[in-house]
Amino acid sequence: MEQTTFDLVIRNAHIATATDIFDADIGIRDGRIVVLAQSLPPGKEEIDAAGRWVLPGGVDAHCHLAQPTDDGSVFADDFFTGTRSAACGGTTTVMPFALQKKGATLEQSVADYHAVSDGEACVDYAFHLIVADPTTDAIERELPLLIERGYTSLKLYMTYDALKLNDRQILDVLSVARREGGMTMIHAENTDCIAWLAERMLAKGLTTPLYHGLSRPIVVEREATHRAISLGEFLDTPVLIVHVSSEEATAQIRDAQSRGLSVYGETCPQYLFLTASDLDQPGFGGAMCICSPPPRDAKSQQAIWDGLANGTFQVFSSDHAPFRYNDPQGKKVGGKQGDFTRVPNGIPGIETRLPLLFSEGVMTGRIDINKFVAVTATEPAKIYGLYPRKGAICIGADADIVIWDTDLDTTIRNDRLHHNVDYTPYEGRSICAWPALTLCRGTVVYRDGEFTGSKGFGAFQRCDRPTPAKPKPNFGRPTPWLDVL
Repeated sequence: MEQTTFDLVIRNAHIATATDIFDADIGIRDGRIVVLAQSLPPGKEEIDAAGRWVLPGGVDAHCHLAQPTDDGSVFADDFFTGTRSAACGGTTTVMPFALQKKGATLEQSVADYHAVSDGEACVDYAFHLIVADPTTDAIERELPLLIERGYTSLKLYMTYDALKLNDRQILDVLSVARREGGMTMIHAENTDCIAWLAERMLAKGLTTPLYHGLSRPIVVEREATHRAISLGEFLDTPVLIVHVSSEEATAQIRDAQSRGLSVYGETCPQYLFLTASDLDQPGFGGAMCICSPPPRDAKSQQAIWDGLANGTFQVFSSDHAPFRYNDPQGKKVGGKQGDFTRVPNGIPGIETRLPLLFSEGVMTGRIDINKFVAVTATEPAKIYGLYPRKGAICIGADADIVIWDTDLDTTIRNDRLHHNVDYTPYEGRSICAWPALTLCRGTVVYRDGEFTGSKGFGAFQRCDRPTPAKPKPNFGRPTPWLDVL
């Protein structure tokens, strides 16, 4: 009797990686890819890809699940519903945030986040840290310890009263990230400009969701992006600017990269598919599209598309921040017609991230298939220390694999999605691509419209110190002030 070599063989796969396109069978054993070749021997199970695109499972490197708040709102998705939705949209690894609240330690924040995630996730996951209270102990003792333990990326905020750091505090954190080899993500908006403008709008009775966007004009993102990049340059350490929305912030990142700085960019579907007009819906409807930075205009949309195509952006994430609309613990936490400053920031998108970009990016020719793989899987995995376990179809990688249908004629409907949110901002949008099958570590977690995974299957992933995060000494220029550090 012929001995079975593989647990699973995917046959007739038309494979795309971040750099290559080729046809092969994929042999999987113990949840990992062990062979890529033509005409493999039989496996215990077999799946015929029938010549369809076969890509690495998505790595959603920026999403919020079961995150604590301080305004009475509650995130709609926990680790079960959020990762179920991710799997159904072709994402096999998610990276949400362990939030440090004021007065809490980083270690306790990580422990608390494990308490709500362990045994819940349907796909694999890792944590970023949010540093909101940079005490001396948190920065000098806890942060190096946690980076060593596999929490190698951290997020800093330049806005939101409960989270924002001033420039000196940012420098304190960046200096430790530089020394320890961590990657720092920065939410770049000028908090004082926003607060000053919002206060005057409210005083004039301008309270509807439309004014959320008007209170956060492009200049406040551009200025903060420039400042964040400058702080990274000052300390000769990498920074990644998250959820970039505008042409001008994109230009800041592009300029820094052209000067050889280790600056990375991330953008999201809302900046490709929503505009400022979506905040101006009848009644309170615009609250469904409140996020920060807000959606912009068509010119910025084109700049974001261009930034994806030309390499300015290495990461395309969902920034999934799920709040229900018709819910006093969701978008209406400030009351049915609460003013725009009281509406929880964030929109759902963990399941629609990849189908939207595939349909409107790859299938229209705005980006090629290799760029799609790069920004949705490979580059996030590299930047955050998960590669090559994640984000790749290669020998030794986890068998996180998606087979795509690309000849569909359908529309996005919230009642077909698998999150725990009562709306999608992309309702009714036509798409032509959606995963036919999602594998996480060789196990089918989604097939033909049905979730087939299970709560608790997802495993926590320790992150390595990412190779791209290693500083380029002095960026080739003298920086004598660093010699004293």
